[in-house]
Amino acid sequence: MTELRRVRFVIEHLEPVVSRWVWLEYKHASEIVGRERLVITNVRNPRERAKLAEIAAEVHGASVAELGLNEERLVVLDPRASQELSPRDFEACDYVVVGGIMGDYPPRCRTKPLLSDRLPRAAKRNIGREQFAVDGAVYVAKLVSEGVPLSEIPYTVNLEITVGEFDGIRHTIVLPYAFPLRGGEPVISEELVRYLIHGIERDELAAIRAGRQLSVVELEGA
Repeated sequence: MTELRRVRFVIEHLEPVVSRWVWLEYKHASEIVGRERLVITNVRNPRERAKLAEIAAEVHGASVAELGLNEERLVVLDPRASQELSPRDFEACDYVVVGGIMGDYPPRCRTKPLLSDRLPRAAKRNIGREQFAVDGAVYVAKLVSEGVPLSEIPYTVNLEITVGEFDGIRHTIVLPYAFPLRGGEPVISEELVRYLIHGIERDELAAIRAGRQLSVVELEGA
């Protein structure tokens, strides 16, 4: 099998901006695999590239499809792929490519036109039919790269986060995506959970005032 140090994880950024939510997912992915093994591509904004360089060994303005990598040694994670990701896929793999897409509900299946079709010679693999968060997909791919079969990686869907309790009524946020489980607990950024409870409303109001989605570099500079 390919030595673990040779397998790197590429997040192809496919959202208009690196929002705070996106930033927290990417940051968690970096914590999962290590900064030295994370590459982030397709980041057009130079300020966002500088920010992402804090958590990734390489950050490119160009798409992964434009970097001249050997496509035959790439594995693209695509929910619509016909084959499941397997430890055997890593015998001839240098990079696992994950689409940096914030999930839609219901899913719009954007990975294929935005990423898979641009890498026609790369292997396409799914990690199940559910829609995973970016960091969750990276976590699953890392485990499979280490020899764990996909069938042995548990996950939960529709994660419920308690925001608070008012007048005896529990208020929650439900994330309608799949989250891998580690020791029975969902793999999710603790910073993201705190943000969803305490910070997202502020950022949403700022976006409404601006009339557009705001980048984390704009929000931090405000």
